[in-house]
Order: sequence, then C-alpha cells, then structure tokens
Amino acid sequence: MATNHTTPTGFSQAFDVSNPMLEWWAQQWIHSATPMSRLQLAWIENLAQLMQQEAKFLSALAESSRQLSQCYETHKGDPSKLNACYQEIANEVADQQMERLKQVATLTHDIRKRIWEEL
Repeated sequence: MATNHTTPTGFSQAFDVSNPMLEWWAQQWIHSATPMSRLQLAWIENLAQLMQQEAKFLSALAESSRQLSQCYETHKGDPSKLNACYQEIANEVADQQMERLKQVATLTHDIRKRIWEEL
C-alpha cells in the first residue's frame, strides 16, 4: 500500500512545489531588509547622540539654576554683585546653547552621511 503525503486539499504537494520559490523570496527579503536595518540603526544612533546632547544641556541648565540660587543666597543685598553673578551665569548658558546648536547642526550632516553610506 502506497502512502500518500498529501492532505485531501493537496496543501502538502503545493507547498513542496512552491518551496524553491519561497526560499528565493526569503533570500530576496533578507537582502532588502538588511540595508533597512542598517539605516534604522544609523537613525537610532544619531537620535541617541541628540538625546545625550539634550541631557547635557539640561544638566547645564540645572547647574546654572543652582548657581543662581547660590548667588541670591550669597549676595542678597548687593545688586551689583547679583548683576555680575547673573551675567556670568547667563553667559555660561548662552555658551552651552551655542554648543548645543553646533552639535545639532553637525548631526544633520552626520546622519545624511551615514544614510548615504548605507545606501
């Protein structure tokens, strides 16, 4: 008695016939998915760099707030010393903001370069 490897619907036989096509399709999919994965990785890495820069800037803002509070505690009655302290802190924050903007400007070029390299 011969054994029949097909189901009543013929699914197994159809699968066996189409298996080479499925293997070919899987290979094509893997080749096309890999560049997209690398593009996503480049995007995520640049996003992580941007988030680190923002965290650094927020840390600088917190430090400037602490310094300003300390200034008010130290120089309560002297407006000229408060003004000098405030100007120094404002300059530090402005420098941090300029550094932040410079980093953001270079990130756009970096991500374009990395995406182009992946393509």
